[in-house]
Amino acid sequence: MKNKFYHYLQTLQDQICSGLEACDGVAKFREDIWTRVVDEQGEAKRSEGGGGRTRVIETGAIFEKGGVNISAVHGKLPDSMQKLFNVGEADFFACGLSLVLHPKSPMVPTVHANWRYFEMYDDNGNVIQQWFGGGQDLTPYYLFEEDAIHFHQTCKTACDKHNQDFYPKYKKQCDAYFWNTHRNEARGIGGLFFDYCKATETMSMEDWYNFVTEVGNSFLEAYIPIVEKRKNLPYTSAQRTWQEIRRGRYVEFNLVHDKGTLFGLKTNGRIESILMSLPPHVQWVYDHHPEKGSEEEKLIEVLENPKDWLSAISF
Repeated sequence: MKNKFYHYLQTLQDQICSGLEACDGVAKFREDIWTRVVDEQGEAKRSEGGGGRTRVIETGAIFEKGGVNISAVHGKLPDSMQKLFNVGEADFFACGLSLVLHPKSPMVPTVHANWRYFEMYDDNGNVIQQWFGGGQDLTPYYLFEEDAIHFHQTCKTACDKHNQDFYPKYKKQCDAYFWNTHRNEARGIGGLFFDYCKATETMSMEDWYNFVTEVGNSFLEAYIPIVEKRKNLPYTSAQRTWQEIRRGRYVEFNLVHDKGTLFGLKTNGRIESILMSLPPHVQWVYDHHPEKGSEEEKLIEVLENPKDWLSAISF
């Protein structure tokens, strides 16, 4: 399964990068192939290591900064992760694709997606735990409800091909996960979030593979039409300032709460790849509040009270 899924991620990375380059029309992805270093001498131990393929896009016509990264790492599970998973010493393997795109225009939303697979082994190398995780979510700076509906409808369509209970379940989990508890607001308008997807009586690991790849394959369909619709809208310097203030909240979530970021930092991941999710221009303005009745306040109202975007649509 691990080889099958990582091969899928390599293909998906190529497809997503090609689609984003075509959308931007100017910038191309820079690629770095890296190897995980796990000891102080700077040389990877034979039993530990791995690596990945980082691709970053910057200063484009549309995308100010973004990354589409894949990795596959393995070795001894760090103490911090043992405590998190409530296990003793164990070997692990983890692979995934993680992407974040920060557009230049505040009218175009930031987007994040991640699809991953994890295994743990006993002393004899037998798999004792395995699961999938992932999702995709949208972070707009100005709220266009038709964009939110399109994104969520694409997510629901992908989920419904496998189980009609998945979309409401994973939409709810997304709203709960991407929540800045110290701000009491959502990072964005959500999408899907699923984790610890293990084999059950009704879902085999092959079934989970088919579901996760269905969601991964839906990403460009979910995001690119929104970019195309909003990329040429005019905006003011004040709206750009609002975008940078909201980006500050994005940074706060990634550095304080995000499990993927924390996992990478605690397993000797590649720092440049882990922190590629951070935008290049951000502001923290003391005690900032949008004007009453403004488009900015409209966004905040939705972030403080997550919405069922598809409730008004009959299926």
